[in-house]
Amino acid sequence: MHTSLRRIACATVGALTVLGAAGPTAAHAEAAPAVNLATNPGFEITSLPLADWGTIPGWQCVPGEAFIRDTARTGAAALTVTPANDHSNGECAQTVAVRPNSTYTYSAWVRGSYVFLGATGTGNDVAPSWTETTNGGWQKLTTRFTTGPDASTVRLYLHGWYEQGAFSADDVELSGPAVDPAWATWNVPYPAAVQDKKVFFTVDDGWQRTPEVLNVVEANKLPVTAFPLPMPVGFEPDFFKRVTSAGTGGSVEVHSVSHRDLTTLPLADQQAEICTARDSVAQRYGTVPKVFRPPYFAFNADTLQAAANCGLRTVMTATADYSWGASTSYRGGLQAGDVVIFHFSDTLATDLQRALADVTAAGLTVGGLRSYLP
Repeated sequence: MHTSLRRIACATVGALTVLGAAGPTAAHAEAAPAVNLATNPGFEITSLPLADWGTIPGWQCVPGEAFIRDTARTGAAALTVTPANDHSNGECAQTVAVRPNSTYTYSAWVRGSYVFLGATGTGNDVAPSWTETTNGGWQKLTTRFTTGPDASTVRLYLHGWYEQGAFSADDVELSGPAVDPAWATWNVPYPAAVQDKKVFFTVDDGWQRTPEVLNVVEANKLPVTAFPLPMPVGFEPDFFKRVTSAGTGGSVEVHSVSHRDLTTLPLADQQAEICTARDSVAQRYGTVPKVFRPPYFAFNADTLQAAANCGLRTVMTATADYSWGASTSYRGGLQAGDVVIFHFSDTLATDLQRALADVTAAGLTVGGLRSYLP
C-alpha cells in the first residue's frame, strides 16, 4: 500500500524543480557536464524482479537472441547476441532523452565480425561505426552526432550482420549533457484543469482485473490513467487497453518494473527500472508514456533525473486515495486539479463509483490526465 499522502506532499514541495504559472521550470546550468546517459551500459544489471524471463534491462533485443554472460571486458557481465537465423542481425537498442542542438559521443566495446553501432532520431544523419572483425579481442566503436532543434530522444543501436554469427558488447557510453530533471507534483496545477473543473482518476499495479471495472469505466466513459506493472500487463494486455480507452484522454503510463522503493537504488538502477517499464508500455500499446508514478510515492533527486533520462517529464503522486474502500482527500475535499489514486483490486469497481459520486457532488468532472499535462 502507498505511504502517507501527507508525507508525499512534503516530498513534492521539496522537489528540485519549480512550478511556475506557465508550468514546470528548472534551473539550467550554463554548460551541462557530459555524463554517461546510456541505460545499463555495462550490462551489470542482469535482471529486474518481476521482469519477463530473458529480457535485458534497459535494452530492447530480439527475443531469445540476447543474453547477459560472464565473459566481460570489464565488470562481471557483458552482452552476447546469437542471431536465431540468417535473417536476423541480432539488434539491441535503447531510447534515451537528449537535449536539442547538443553534441554527443556514442561508443561501445565489441567483439565479433561485422558489428555495427549507431543512432537514429537525432535530427541529423549519423554515420554508423563498424568493424569487419575484432580478431577475437575487444575493439571500441565510436560515433559522434549533434542533435537537431526538435530532437528530444535518440535511439541507440548495436547489431551484427546477417550470417556472421554471434557478437558481444560491453561498456556502452552515451556521453553528453543530460536533460533537466523531471518535475514532481501531486496534482495538476495548470489553469485549464481548474477552469474546466477536472479531477483525474489514476489506477496502479494491475494484479486484479475484473469485468465489473470495465462495466463501470465504459458505462461512464471514464478517462482512466493506468499505471500497471509489466508483468500483469503481460497476463492480460487487452484489459488495460479497454480500461484506458473508455474516455477521451485515458492512457497507460509507467510504474516501474518491480514496484521497489526506488529511493533505495542508485540512479543507474532506477533508470533501468523506469526505461524498461516505459519500453514495455510502448511495445504493448504503441504509445510512448509521458508520466511516471513512483512505487509507494517514494522518489528522490535520482528518481527525477532517471525519469527524465527515460523521456518522462512528470513524476506524479496524488492528492486523494479511494483505494480499498477509502475516501481520503488531503486538500479539504475534492478540488479541481486533484489526482485520485486507486488500485486494480477486487474493490475497484465500487471505489470508482464512490469517487465518481463525490466528484459529481463537488461540481466537478473527470478529465484525461495526459490532456492536461505539457
